[in-house]
Parts: sequence; C-alpha cells; structure tokens
Amino acid sequence: MDDRPTGWRTRVPRERARPRWVRESPVSWRLAVLTVCFGGFMSQLDASIVTLTYPSLEREFGERLAAVQWVSLVYMLVTAAVLVAVGHVSDVVGRKLVYLHGFGLFALSSAACSLAPDLTALVCFRAVQALGAAMLAGNSVALVSLVAPREKLRTALGMQAGGQALGLAAGPTLGGVLVSTVGWRWVFWINVPVGVLATLLGRYLLPRTVERAGGTRFDLRGTAWLAVASAALLGGVSVFSGTPLPGWSGMVLLAVSAAASWGFARREAHAPEPLVPLSLLGDRRIGWGLVGALAGYLVLFGPLVLVPLVLTRHGESEMRAGLLLGALPAAFALASNLQEHLLPRRWNGRRRALTGAALSMAGLMGLAFACPADRWLICWLAVLGLGLGLFTPSNNETLMRAVPRRLSGTGGGMVNTARALGTALGIAVVTLTLELGDGRGAGSVLPPLPVLTLAAAAALAGASTVLAG
Repeated sequence: MDDRPTGWRTRVPRERARPRWVRESPVSWRLAVLTVCFGGFMSQLDASIVTLTYPSLEREFGERLAAVQWVSLVYMLVTAAVLVAVGHVSDVVGRKLVYLHGFGLFALSSAACSLAPDLTALVCFRAVQALGAAMLAGNSVALVSLVAPREKLRTALGMQAGGQALGLAAGPTLGGVLVSTVGWRWVFWINVPVGVLATLLGRYLLPRTVERAGGTRFDLRGTAWLAVASAALLGGVSVFSGTPLPGWSGMVLLAVSAAASWGFARREAHAPEPLVPLSLLGDRRIGWGLVGALAGYLVLFGPLVLVPLVLTRHGESEMRAGLLLGALPAAFALASNLQEHLLPRRWNGRRRALTGAALSMAGLMGLAFACPADRWLICWLAVLGLGLGLFTPSNNETLMRAVPRRLSGTGGGMVNTARALGTALGIAVVTLTLELGDGRGAGSVLPPLPVLTLAAAAALAGASTVLAG
C-alpha cells in the first residue's frame, strides 16, 4: 500500500527498502545511526573547516577579509533559515529520500566550490552547499529517533550529538593540514568522494519512512516568515561576534527577527496546514527542550572559541592550544556514547541531564581559576565535555519523545536550529566579553565575565530540564 499523502504521489520517487540481511540484523539500528553520524560529522566539519582558507582566499582573489568572511556567513545563514522547512518536507515526502538527496547536493556543490573562479561564485556555491547540509542536519535527529529502539534512544542520540561536535571541533585542525599542504580547494574536493560513499551507505543502511505527515500543501508563507526570523536572528548575533558590519545593523537585524517571528506565529495560528503546529511549542517538554539545546551548545562553543584565543594571548602555540582543547570534544563524545556505563542504569533522563548541567558548571568554574600552564587545565576541559555529553542526549531524548513520530523531521529541524543559534550565541558572548575586557582575567584561562555568562547558560540548561520534567 502506498502511504504517501495524495498530492505528492506523482512527484516524489518511492524510497527503496534496505536489503533483508540489513533489516533483520540485530545491529541494523546501529548501522543506520552510524550513517547519520557520518552525515552530521561532515556537515559540521565543513561549517568550521572553511575558516582556515581565509588567508588563501584573500591572496588568490585579491579580496578583503570582510568579503571573504561571507564564505562562512552565507553557509550559516542559509542552514539556519531552512532547517525547519527541510524537516517538514522530509516528514511529508520521506526522510531517507531527503537525506540521500542532501548528500548528493552536498557533494556536487562541494565540487563546484573547489572550481570557483572568483569569490562571488564561491559564496553562491556555498549557499547551495548549505542547503545540502541542512537536508542532512534537518533529518539527523529524526532518523536516529525513529530507527533506534526505545530503550536505546538516549544512546543513539548521544552518538549523533557526539558526531556533530567532533566535526565542528576537528574542522580547524584538518583545514590547517589541507590548506598548508595541497591548497584551499582541497578543503572542498575532499567532500566529493565522502559524499558518494555516504550516499551508497545510506541507500543500503537507512530505513524507509513508515509514518508521514499528512497534508498536500506546503506552507510557503510560513516558511518565508521563519526563514527571515531565523536568518535575521543569527545574522544579528553574528554582528556581535566579529562580523564586519556596524553595530547598529545588529540591532536592526534583531528587530527584523522579532517582527518576522510575530508574523510567523500569526501565520501558523491560522494556516490550514502549518509548517510548525503551535501545539508542539505549547508542550513544555518541547519548548524547554529547545531552550536546553540552545543553552547546551552555547556552553559548548563558548570555550571552544575562547580558550584558544586566551591561550595564544598568553604566549602558547596554536598547536598546544589545539591539543589541549581536544579534551573537550573528546570527553563530550565519550560521555554521549558511553553514558549508560558512566551513570546508574536506573537513572532517568531528567536526572542524567541535571548531572550533566552540574558537571558543566563545575568545569567552567575550574577553568576560571586555572592558569595556562596549569596541568589541571585539560582536566577541567574534560569535566566540561563530560557534563555536556551527559546533558545533550538526555535533553534531546526528552524532547523527541514528546514529538509525534509523523512530525519527527520538523522536531529534528527545530533542535538543530536551536543548536545553530546556541553556537552563534556562544561565539558572540566570547567576542563581546573579550572586547569589553583585556581577555586575561587575572591570570586565569577564562576572564570572569564570560565564565559567569557561560555558567548561567549551564544553569539555564539544568533549569530547562526541571521545567520540562
């Protein structure tokens, strides 16, 4: 029986089933989750790796840094703008279908980026690449939550979150190696064979969509309002994180975001087939879960940016700073994948998330009193990573259990949008507080002001767990 909704039947190809040996394997869900982690790792790796190409792009194209930074900015803005819409489309036409087409688009646009004749073309190709990345990221949480057994959902979501965090953290290191050896174009070329391989893996390892959202009409006006609200909010935050735009433009963008958010809420309240049913946000588990996702990634990416900056200002080499900082994403990945063995099995998700938030605050406070040469520095970074690795999958599990299965793509897109905003806020907090002070903080690794801000975000993450419970 064809379970696709009327109206999409003749325009959407049918998803292919997995081979029987995959479907019947006891580890089939793990293979599917690993495939999703692969996509999450690559899309986030590409978001962070490009910053290492800036000097080469300035030299080759003869452009200023203010223009070159749009290579990263357009990627971030497009991704944030379309994540929820992509998740909604995947709920209707099929999550596997959108995911595989996303990898194909990501690989093709990467090849185009590597052949770009000038900066304008590169920025345009990056916008297309961001759409492919959104098709991956917007489906990642949904695919994991649908394929994993109920009792393994927290572990599966931990694997997915760890893969994304490792991709973002590994970007600068890998980018530096590629740019310094074979040139900036290989930063994009490397995605092509990876995209082909991932598409093949997804074809055989990802399950078909069983439950789809109903409806035959796409909420184009709602999508436009949400895209403007998300992109303007992220753009406004980016102004305060070093984007070469005047400060007043940040306030204008934030005002535009607020107005577009109001327009989106009015549209969704009256739309016959809304992009995001407001009943989802009315569920406190979902609403506060999104707050927790935002706060968690703010806490994660604040130190990822701040610690290397302050260490190098204290005279440490970039290599040592990178090696020390590796303890944070490594501990995050370890805790998110092995938390069932690190904490009592009888603990529920709420208790695990609270423990993670408390450990995150402890790690931040430890960093506040550690000097660059302190051997405990790496330990405090690891404590912070462990805390976030315990909090993130537990928070996402609570949220995704509250989302109807037929709307899992929409829910996953909302989670990743919250993460993107949290990432931008973390960078903005770091940049703004360093501009306000001298960045040293009486010999500590982290100046007092950002520590207090990040600790407040960790407390907010813990509070969201209590309120969602």
